[in-house]
Amino acid sequence: MADKIAHTAEGVPEDAMRRLAELKPGAPGSIFTSDLSVNEFLLVKEAGFRPLGLVLGSSIYHVGLQVARWGKSQELDVLSQAMYHARELAMTRMEAEADALGADGIVGVRLEVEFKEFGSDVAEFIAIGTAVKDDGTGQHGDVTWRNNKNQPFTSDLSGQDFWTLIRAGYAPLGMVMGSCVYHIAHQRFGAMMGNIGKNVELEQFTQALYDARELAMARMQAEAEALHAEGIVGVQLRNHSHTWGSHTTEFFALGTAVRPLRPDHRIERPTMVLSLD
Repeated sequence: MADKIAHTAEGVPEDAMRRLAELKPGAPGSIFTSDLSVNEFLLVKEAGFRPLGLVLGSSIYHVGLQVARWGKSQELDVLSQAMYHARELAMTRMEAEADALGADGIVGVRLEVEFKEFGSDVAEFIAIGTAVKDDGTGQHGDVTWRNNKNQPFTSDLSGQDFWTLIRAGYAPLGMVMGSCVYHIAHQRFGAMMGNIGKNVELEQFTQALYDARELAMARMQAEAEALHAEGIVGVQLRNHSHTWGSHTTEFFALGTAVRPLRPDHRIERPTMVLSLD
C-alpha cells in the first residue's frame, strides 16, 4: 500500500516545507530560487527587496456539473464557485509557503489552470511566484508590508512594474480576482435565418457577455475593498471555454490591489533615451 502524503493544516505537503527549510533565508551560504528574469531580479533588488525562494500552491479540483437551459443566458453559479474556490486554495497554499520563509510578499505571481487527461471535469490550479523580503536597508522607512489580513502581499506585476510601483510610493496589498461562468443562450432558428445577409447587433449575445464580465469585475472590486485598497492595477480580463463547449465560458478578472505608502507618492518624470543604433 502506498504511503500517505503528509500535509500541513494549510494543505501544503511536508516535503514542500522541508524544501523551504533547506533554503535558510539570510543564513551564511544560503541560496534562493526564483522564476524572475535577470532584469526582474535586479529591479526587485533595486526596489529594496531580496528574493527568498520560489513558492507555489496547487489544487487538483473536480469541477461539478450544472445544466443550463438551451435558450436562456444565465450564470452557472456552481461552476463559478468551483473555479473560484480552487484558485483560492492554490493561492492560500502559496501564501503559506511564503509565510514559512518569513516573506513580506510574493512577486511575479502566475495563476494557471490546466484540465487533465484523466478526466474532462478534473483540473489542476497552480499559483507560483517568488517570495521576497524587505532588505532592511531602511530605504522604505518604517513600512509594514503585510496586508490587513496579516498575509504577505501578492502581486502578478512584472519586476519592472513592481519597481515602478514602489518608486512611485505605492505598495501591493494582494492579488484580487473575480470569476463568473456563464451560459450564453443559443439563437433561435428563426432569428438566425432572419439575420442572413444583414449587418445587425446580436443583442442577446451582447447582453450575456456584458453581464458576465460585469459580474467578474464586481467580484474582483469587492476583494480589493476588503483589503482597503486605493485601487487595482494591471487588471486582466480573460475568458476561457475550458471543456464546456462554445456556449459556456468563464470570465475571469485579475489584478493587483494597491495602497499609497506615503501621502506625496510623487511619480518621477520619465527620462528620454535615444538609441544610437
